[in-house]
Amino acid sequence: MERTGRGKTILSYLGRALMLRCPVCGITHIFLPFFRTRSLRDWFTPLDGCPRCGYPYEREPGYFLASTWVINYGTGSILGIFIYVILESFYHLDIVSLLLAVLSPIVVFNILFARHSKSIFIALDHFFDPHEKDSGDEGGNLPNTHPPTRDSDGPAKPLGAPVKDPKKSIDKTPKPTAIY
Repeated sequence: MERTGRGKTILSYLGRALMLRCPVCGITHIFLPFFRTRSLRDWFTPLDGCPRCGYPYEREPGYFLASTWVINYGTGSILGIFIYVILESFYHLDIVSLLLAVLSPIVVFNILFARHSKSIFIALDHFFDPHEKDSGDEGGNLPNTHPPTRDSDGPAKPLGAPVKDPKKSIDKTPKPTAIY
């Protein structure tokens, strides 16, 4: 059974996200490769955008808050609950050992999964709200050849550059005089 339409698209976006690739072209990396990271900032911060297709990865400040809180910490919490239930059901550890056995993998998982959570968030955002460049038709990114007009069935559209009135452009500010 072959998936078509939105199902095929979301699966391809999520597949690209798990490989840390651009959701649009699927070729370039979203983050610096592991051998090129020199700091934690390089590890956690995605590139500005895809150099191949131009898709921007971070659109505004705070863009990745949902990926950090919902996807990364949520998945880490589910992992912690799963580990706790397994350990409590089968091993009956004391509280200190249980805390170490549950919290240690969560911290390591959240650090390693942070890149994937941001990549998944970018893919989901692109799926639900694709920020694609317009072709220039109907007020897109390219300049319009027809001058804009003001019509009565909507807000005013720009009329172009303001025309300077020669009478108003006379400078009436007093000039400073030199005192000798």
